[in-house]
Amino acid sequence: MSDAIKHECGIALIRLRKPISYYVEKYGTPMYGVNKLYLLMQKQHNRGQDGAGVASIKINALPGIDYISRFRSVKTRAIDSIFGKIGKEYKRLKENQPELTDDTEWVWENMPFLGDVYLGHLRYGTHGINSVDSCHPMVRENNWRSRSLAVAGNFNMTNVDEQFQKLLELGQHPKHKSDTITVLEKIGHFLDEENQALFDEFKKGNYTNKEITQLIESELDLQRVLKRACKDFDGGYAMVGLTGYGASFVVRDPNGIRPAYYYADDEIVVVASEKPAIKTAFDIDYSEIKPITPGHALIIDKAGNPEMKEILPQGEKLSCSFERIYFSRGNDPEIYEERKNMGRLLCPQILEAINYDLKNTVFSYIPNTAETSWLGMMKGIEQHLREYRKKAILNQQLTEEQLDEILQFKPRAEKLVIKDAKLRTFISDNDSRDDLVTHVYDTTYEVVKKGVDTLVVLDDSIVRGTTLEKSIIKMLDKLEPKKIIIVSCAPQIRYPDCYGIDMSRMKEFVAFRALLELLKDRGLYFKVEEVYDKCVALAGTPAFKEQNYVQELYDLFTAEEISAKVSEIVKAPGVNAEVEVIYQRIEDLHQACPNHKGDWYFTGNYPTPGGTGVVNRAFMNFMENKLARAY
Repeated sequence: MSDAIKHECGIALIRLRKPISYYVEKYGTPMYGVNKLYLLMQKQHNRGQDGAGVASIKINALPGIDYISRFRSVKTRAIDSIFGKIGKEYKRLKENQPELTDDTEWVWENMPFLGDVYLGHLRYGTHGINSVDSCHPMVRENNWRSRSLAVAGNFNMTNVDEQFQKLLELGQHPKHKSDTITVLEKIGHFLDEENQALFDEFKKGNYTNKEITQLIESELDLQRVLKRACKDFDGGYAMVGLTGYGASFVVRDPNGIRPAYYYADDEIVVVASEKPAIKTAFDIDYSEIKPITPGHALIIDKAGNPEMKEILPQGEKLSCSFERIYFSRGNDPEIYEERKNMGRLLCPQILEAINYDLKNTVFSYIPNTAETSWLGMMKGIEQHLREYRKKAILNQQLTEEQLDEILQFKPRAEKLVIKDAKLRTFISDNDSRDDLVTHVYDTTYEVVKKGVDTLVVLDDSIVRGTTLEKSIIKMLDKLEPKKIIIVSCAPQIRYPDCYGIDMSRMKEFVAFRALLELLKDRGLYFKVEEVYDKCVALAGTPAFKEQNYVQELYDLFTAEEISAKVSEIVKAPGVNAEVEVIYQRIEDLHQACPNHKGDWYFTGNYPTPGGTGVVNRAFMNFMENKLARAY
């Protein structure tokens, strides 16, 4: 993505189902679980570049032993920093007490972080200060293990204000107003209530408090806790929780917006945001890795037994399509095929734009993450060539020279754009920074026929258009092509996201800027005020979350008209080549990713009422020149 945007966090959970001695005997180290957690997190590092955190639970630890541990970091290499600390603890233990390190139970009791349940989180912050206090897991500790809770997740909630108010109504006094804290405290509240109800019930049976503690840990119903806590959450989420007594859970939103996958055998239960991480860490077949069902929680009891349980009624499955376009690692076989299909399905539009003149067209891509879709695009172009050759040969009106030319011709593929990873634009002065931005990318010279060739450059998506305007198109124009065509694997990004991606200000979207320009050109800008007046009139009412009023503005124009205006916007003054921008069609995206049809940033059709409210609020913020997030 030439316009980089922030996106979702990553989660990792490991539950060891055997005593630690089992892993020492089979794998030669008590650090088996720690090592696997490290690998799971490293293989999802693409999801967390602002920080990382880990937590662990020792099940049935004796009183006086710290049964819950947590490490967090916001250093540049946060994962290495955290696991470096853990490794030092193990090394120090071996150096200080070498005669005891063969005693696995002693090591388990005395080494910080070594445990039975492990939780890892990779933070990609979409809001707030990037401090260690913002890193998950968040912990709520209590001397009763069954009341202690650690939570981490990949989520954004659209109704934080409402959730905060509910906490006040429950009698709490939260220290912070954020979705992470409200989620932790909401689940924690109902965990406390479940504990108290069981305590009161067992007390009637004349059990001692010590006996009641064990009874609560065996009888506590996490499904009921989660049902009560999550019933009015509005957002996209995959949340992981560890209780102090060892039971754990991963709960997924009813629409399956955020991803979560799991694998279980007689040794471990493991959960991660991406399939390839589990595949690599445990060397298993992809077919053995299953998605957590939307609206359900994978609940792993104290004994280590996993079970999928319904928490909320399952809604229409609208998993985030950006996962498939860009965010998730492309070595997932399904994602790899989907991305190739995205490129292939763009071919009819591309061929029309180049007037089917393959001889004078060069195909390339930017950034490297677009390479898979580019391969699919090239396969589609080659398929067109095969059909052309077949028709030409069947016509039998070719000379031998013409036949040779047709059979030998291949599409021209070049690496035209190279990002200079060493260059950073730290200068704050806007004019100087813009000048540096033009040099973040380098190009390959002397492969373009000047004034003759058309350049087709494939991108994952076009968000703001700034990098195109300030850098890429200017750079490509120096090659002196006749025409530059920028092709986006994603459709036009028109609306904000509120379920995990950092796309919340409408005025930053080049498609929205194009919309405004078209309204001005056609003398229809008064429609903007009309939509704003509707939003203001309905703000605070249920209707505000029932209809996306901004759609009324986009409905005035075709997608092709928006694309044409985007082409004008990103063509900077001084660019000589003709510039055209082509976007993926919505229907083609759905064909490429049939199981991931979450497309609200393209269509404005949000899966939750909170999302609809966010787009209306974001439009009001634009009109009122407010920079605040809309949720």
